[in-house]
This record gives sequence, structure tokens and C-alpha cells, in this order.
Amino acid sequence: MNSFIYDIPVKVYFGENQLCHLSEELSKYGKRVLLTYGGGSIKKNGLYDKVVQEIKKAGLQIFELSGIEPNPRIESVREGTKICKEEKIDVLLAVGGGSTLDATKYMAAGACVNFDPWKFLSEWAPIEKALPVITILTLSATGSEMDAGGVISNLETQEKIGRMEYPLLPKVSFLDPTNTYTVSPYQTACGAADMISHILEVYFNMEQDFYMLDCFMEGMLKTIIKYTPIAMKEPQNYEARANLMWTSSWAINGFINGGKRQAWSCHPMEHELSAIYDITHGLGLAILTPRWMEYCLNETTVSKYVQFGTNVFGIDSSLEPIAIAKKSIEMLSTFLFKTLKLKSTFTEVGIEKKNFCSMAKKACKNSILQGFQPLSQQDIEKIFEMCL
Repeated sequence: MNSFIYDIPVKVYFGENQLCHLSEELSKYGKRVLLTYGGGSIKKNGLYDKVVQEIKKAGLQIFELSGIEPNPRIESVREGTKICKEEKIDVLLAVGGGSTLDATKYMAAGACVNFDPWKFLSEWAPIEKALPVITILTLSATGSEMDAGGVISNLETQEKIGRMEYPLLPKVSFLDPTNTYTVSPYQTACGAADMISHILEVYFNMEQDFYMLDCFMEGMLKTIIKYTPIAMKEPQNYEARANLMWTSSWAINGFINGGKRQAWSCHPMEHELSAIYDITHGLGLAILTPRWMEYCLNETTVSKYVQFGTNVFGIDSSLEPIAIAKKSIEMLSTFLFKTLKLKSTFTEVGIEKKNFCSMAKKACKNSILQGFQPLSQQDIEKIFEMCL
């Protein structure tokens, strides 16, 4: 069991009608606010007006950057960084899903340096400080509201790169489940797949670590499995939306990691898919995850699948271990592709075999991806082929 440090100083206002605290929180960090958001859905559902009202109530000056894309682009980060510098922004307010939050974090860091923010990702330039970021979440998926990371795409170089650094942590996050009522069934399903992957990337690990963390992860997985179909069928079911929202935060805020040192597998592979094909991140993970699990199953790893299958899906523990393992993969696939109705193959979403070699090479950084099972370029190409 490895030692570790856990430090997530994000203040969370969870629940309905918490936005009344926004003005007081923003005021702590200055007078000039950059409001960032995506395609404009927050204007249609009335959230934009509520946010602006709160900002004006505090007497703060508002600047705006809209149009932040899914799989957020470095161009948006550059534009936000430019506004921060030119307008002497004090605090950034990100309203949206993970894409808006991720991009805003890098704007906040970019405002504090004299180089192109893409260097944070392409050259691993140091992130030593960032302007304060406050978030208002509208989509349960990435957990960016309570973690120190973000993923940015560069269409010119066909790269999608993520990074975790302490200065990128939001100062305050507002999590109101009612702000996710208008999320479509498809995006709800993709968000669930993203959460599941965040948990499984840590859960499938042969290191001996805290029993309580495995129980916690199994509880979150069961929560996602229980409440996602309800939220898809009843979009204004507060209990379902609330459970998914809080799970999305805790799935990736570092708590479940304990002292584990294992690298992730499916996320690096998926980043290469969406870097070229610009597919929804959660969908790419849904297609990849069961095939990755199948590829990594062997006599050494089977015990983890047995734990997963019996504790999460209630599979009969008296069955042969390999039978339980295969049944657990089957049940996860059924949930993702039948219950959530997500597409199940690369072919269905237009991903072609011709790019497998280059994508696999980038995913393992021309070396070995040291995940649950070490994956070479050839291993990753085989997993991609299983997804066709």
C-alpha cells in the first residue's frame, strides 16, 4: 500500500437554489469577470439570465466568451487567454459541461504566462499559477468541476492531450442537478460511460490497496447503473440527476486513487479517436472499454473481474472464475449498448482501420502504455480492431 497526499480544496455548493451565493464568491476574487460557455443552451433554459443577474448584483464587470466546443479547441483557449490579458480579468466563471470547464482552466493558466497555452500540453510547460476559476456545472460526466485537470484538442496537429496540475483546480463549483434537466438522453448516456471509465481505469488494478476504496468504487458503479436509465427516461427526476452529478465529481477528484500509481489505458486510446474523428468522448470510451477488458483478461487478472462481476452485477460467485469474468464484460456491454442505446462499434461512428497504426503509436507514446496490463502499439491496434 503506497503513501499519498490528498488535497482537493474545492468549495462545492450542491443542490437547488444555491446560485444565490455566486455573487459573494465571485466578489472574493476581484471585479472583472470572464463568463465562458458553449453553444448557447444556457440562454435557452434561462440559466444565463440567472448568472448575469448574480454577477450584476455584486457590481462586477462582465466580459464573455461563448461558443466553446465539445472536445474543446486550443483556439478557444487562446481567445480566452487573450481576453484575460487585454481586459485584466480577475476571475473566470465557466458555465457548462466538461469542455467549457476544461478550456476555461487553461485560459486561467494561459493568462499568467507569456507563451502560447498549447505549450502546456505539447511541451509540458510548467503550470505554476492560474487565475481563479469558478464553475457552474450543466452536464454530469467529466468531473472537471472538482479536479485539477483538463483535455484540449488541436485539430491542426490532430492531437488531444490532457494534464492534471494543482493550480487548475476550481476555487468554487456550483452543482445544481436541475441544471442538467435539459441534457438529452444521448448526452446523459455518454456522460455515464465517461464516469464508468473514470472508475474502471482505477478499479482494474492488481495493486493491493484500500478495501474501502474498492467498495466506494463499486457503490458508484451501481449508482450509475441504477440512475442513468431513470434520468434518460425521466429527465427531470431530481434524485437521479443528483446522484449522477455527485458521482461524476467523486469518480475523478483523486479520492478513489488512494496510493495507486497505475497509468490509465482507455482514456489515452480514446483521445486519439476524438483527436481525428471528433466523436463524443464518452461514446468512444463506451466502445473501447469492454474490448479493453476482454483483451486484458487472463489467469493473473481474472480475480479482479470476479470481484467486479459479483459485487457490481451480482453474478453468482459459485461459477468458475473465468465464466464470471466473461459474464461481467457481457453485462457491462449490455448496459452500455442495450440499456443506454449507445453505438457499439467503430464502424457505426465512421472510425476507419487506416488510422489505427498512427493512433496506437500516439496512445502509447511510441513505447508501452503501463496500465492495468502493459499495452504496446501492437496491443492497442488489436484492441482497436476488436472495436470494428
